[in-house]
Amino acid sequence: MSSKTIFGHPTGLFILFFTELWERFSFYGMRAILVLYLTADTLGDNPGLGWTNAEALELYGWYGMMVYIMSIPGGLLADRWLGQKKSVLLGGLLIILGQFTLAIESITAFYTGLALIISGVGALKPNISTMVGGLYKKGDARRDAGFTIFYIGINVGAFSAPLLVGYYGEIVDWQLGFSLAGFGMILGQIVYVFGRKHLTGIGEAYSSSEENTEMMKKPLTQIEKERMIVLGLSFLIMIVFWGAYEQAGGFMNLYAKQTVDRVVFGYEIPASFLQSLHAFYVIILGIPMAGFWLMWKRRGKESSAIFKMAIGTIVMGFGFMALVGAAYEVSVLALEKASLYWLLLSYLLHVVGELSSSPVALSFITKLAPMKYASFMMGAYFAVTGLGNKVAGLVGEAAEKAGALEVFTYVTIFCLAFGLLLLVFVKKLKALSHGAEDESVLEN
Repeated sequence: MSSKTIFGHPTGLFILFFTELWERFSFYGMRAILVLYLTADTLGDNPGLGWTNAEALELYGWYGMMVYIMSIPGGLLADRWLGQKKSVLLGGLLIILGQFTLAIESITAFYTGLALIISGVGALKPNISTMVGGLYKKGDARRDAGFTIFYIGINVGAFSAPLLVGYYGEIVDWQLGFSLAGFGMILGQIVYVFGRKHLTGIGEAYSSSEENTEMMKKPLTQIEKERMIVLGLSFLIMIVFWGAYEQAGGFMNLYAKQTVDRVVFGYEIPASFLQSLHAFYVIILGIPMAGFWLMWKRRGKESSAIFKMAIGTIVMGFGFMALVGAAYEVSVLALEKASLYWLLLSYLLHVVGELSSSPVALSFITKLAPMKYASFMMGAYFAVTGLGNKVAGLVGEAAEKAGALEVFTYVTIFCLAFGLLLLVFVKKLKALSHGAEDESVLEN
């Protein structure tokens, strides 16, 4: 691995940063226009598929689940055969093929493109995150900060994609939007291929040497087993969190288009543009939030990963409380459209919750997962993210039937109650991690 650093971090971090940035540009570009394309009128100036909201949300839920479920075989592929480095390259190529296949106006091409993207993300997503952890030695105090930098890269791509892909897809031509997402992924692959010299020794292919084989066969210790229990619980937390958060690309996307007043200074903001809000808030708040948690820890306050995830879930609940306000205006006050500021506030609170949970979870896995299961456990994390996406689709479908006010209220109550319950058990769960988090304390 190269000894060169940028801003005190390995140069390889920034190669992975830009690779993931463009992969997320591709993914969030697709996410911004998928349900809008599915529900667009078949006879309009920019015809879509003419599906009902319920049909579109059902596919969105399945797509969101499968794109992350495939991270499990993607992780196994790296752990057992290709290694993380080659798996990331393969995943990127499959995503490129998928995006350009979507640009072909054919229902067969549409489903084929989705399948290729699902397979590609499964191979790339868990392995590039595991490679970030591999850049830092055990006990390196920079690890959590490195994941925060990496997470900002994710959201630079997530911010720009809905604006560019959203505009050209929703306003100009859906197939052009899908193509732009593909070109973004090509840029990501170029960065990755030419920057691999900074990743020497990271994510290499599985070795069949006798020493490595014995390591793979060695049973887990009691400490490792208890750490796996904590990881399992953290996965459950993230299913709840992403089940709420991923309403943004599904029901909240349609809600913004159909129910929210998006006119600002005489201009109607395209619904897909609002998909950039999450990423914009992450870019603005990422460093301050990392600084806040560092200050919190240095003051001797509870700052374990489980504690942060609990707080993130509670803040998510407050975000949905803002959406209750929007639904109240339409359902109870009988206003024609809900005010945009409710959506702005909701997304802001969602991001505060996200920054307390998601990058922490990524770092947490690299600290607790046994070495021989590193990519698999990262894949499992993204798989539960996929389950969260499926939950999001089910909640969206329920909202179509039960009504937005009722569903937003239920989600608010559940997130608040679940987060508070976690706080009660933080100390017991922290004990099961056996000091794994003490090995990486953030420093300036």
